[in-house]
Amino acid sequence: MRPVAQLASARSRRPPRKSLSRERFERIYNTIRDRICLLDYPPYARLAEEEFAQEFGVSRTPIRSVLSRLEAEGLLQSRHGVGTFVTDVDIEALAQVFQLRMELAVLLGKLDPLPRTPADVARVRALVARCDALAEAPDPRAFARLNMDFFQELSAMTGNQPLREISERLYYQTTRIWLRSVPRLNLRDEIVVFRREMADILAAMEVGDLEAIGYIRRSHISMSFNRMRLYPGQKPL
Repeated sequence: MRPVAQLASARSRRPPRKSLSRERFERIYNTIRDRICLLDYPPYARLAEEEFAQEFGVSRTPIRSVLSRLEAEGLLQSRHGVGTFVTDVDIEALAQVFQLRMELAVLLGKLDPLPRTPADVARVRALVARCDALAEAPDPRAFARLNMDFFQELSAMTGNQPLREISERLYYQTTRIWLRSVPRLNLRDEIVVFRREMADILAAMEVGDLEAIGYIRRSHISMSFNRMRLYPGQKPL
């Protein structure tokens, strides 16, 4: 277990409380981003500022800021005079992104990692239980949601802010590829493999071995990438 002083130091490095406007921005951003990543908004779908403004009860100004951020992150594309559209995803085009994600994963437990509290570990344990339930009744969208929730738990332990920001950006650029690959993958097998990763990371969290988490994560990103590339006519990395 980590000393109390170290846990207190880790808490002191957590970001300060956000303003109400910033919380609103993040809420809208997270909602639209998740809808894109879960294919609620499929590639080439047109997104309208006025519809979002009405849905979230805000002016078009914060909506425009959210869409601009999503465009900068590669999830949207704006066409002058036409509109804003969801981008498509292609595993070969994003091969270098996956490679970078693998290398950055190792840094997860090296650059100012935040020690996990009992509450943090309990949340991950609950995610493992969700995975067990999902194995009994596999559902692609529920599995994708679980994967995103698990990633957020890993992101929360990243004390190095630049590393956290780029890791999140790269993750959300690639996460849609898996969901679009489901028809060609064995969903039950994917759940079993993911459950193994979660269990290994949970065990490392429980003993405070944060550096091991990065290596576990790198290994599973690599395996996932190669499984998705093993379609007819494609070669593994």
